[in-house]
Amino acid sequence: MKIDKKDIQRAEIFKVLSDPNRLQMIRILYQAHRELTCGEVGEKLDLSKSTVSYHFKKLRKVGLTNTRKEAQIKYLSINMDAFTEFLPFFLDTL
Repeated sequence: MKIDKKDIQRAEIFKVLSDPNRLQMIRILYQAHRELTCGEVGEKLDLSKSTVSYHFKKLRKVGLTNTRKEAQIKYLSINMDAFTEFLPFFLDTL
């Protein structure tokens, strides 16, 4: 039996979410109900912008977050479509 592409993506999502910092980042974005910058998220977690950027790159790669760049500033948001498809109701548990 061939492995379903969506199962591979689910496995990657779970790997990425296994990091507590990334879970906290998702929680912060979800509770903010708006885009946040790397700096804003970093302040809330006491992490450097580069560390936050590293973690968001992992989250974006599996489709859980969106990043919009304006000049030198990166704005981060949750990709609600991905959570609806792969992790329905997950955000409500945060």
